[in-house]
Amino acid sequence: MKILHLSDTHNCHHRLRDLPEADVIVHSGDFCMVGTEHEAIDFLNWFCDLPYRHKIFICGNHDDCLYDANVDGLPDNVHQLSNSGIEIDGVKFYGVPMFLEDCITERQSRNYAKIPGDTDVLITHCPAYGILDFDDNINYGSEEILTKMSDLHLKAHLFGHIHAQHGVMEQNGTIFSNGAIMNADYSVLNIPNLILL
Repeated sequence: MKILHLSDTHNCHHRLRDLPEADVIVHSGDFCMVGTEHEAIDFLNWFCDLPYRHKIFICGNHDDCLYDANVDGLPDNVHQLSNSGIEIDGVKFYGVPMFLEDCITERQSRNYAKIPGDTDVLITHCPAYGILDFDDNINYGSEEILTKMSDLHLKAHLFGHIHAQHGVMEQNGTIFSNGAIMNADYSVLNIPNLILL
């Protein structure tokens, strides 16, 4: 399976041209900048029109207008994962969004704890601690995700959030992809990550 991974487009999705072919496109959050409904609708219209067989997205900390929202009317091949999963061609995807309201309560910890043990591809907005999460001399990743990963046998973990660490690495048989499209100072678009499972 070929997965095209995007994250942190922050209203610049229309600037992405000539995207490569893939079986599934995944956006791991922060498609908005300030989190308005108008921004989300603009992104969703663009995302739904992309020529991919399957499209998956989760929300990031800039996408607050979709907090607790169940987006109706999406095409059958477009999947919003919000502490939920979907199986595509035998590959089990599971997505955990990152809303600020959850992060300041125990809710985000409970969301991470509920990630199923048979997940193949985990989609979160935040990276795991110590994995493509370094900026300003700080590791910004989640220790809870890192701890949870010891219970999982992931093929891939797709995330963003830390713009300075865009890239792909493999560790202990798992592919880690930081798909942040906007660079650290929001001046340059990075190339989307293409992952082969």
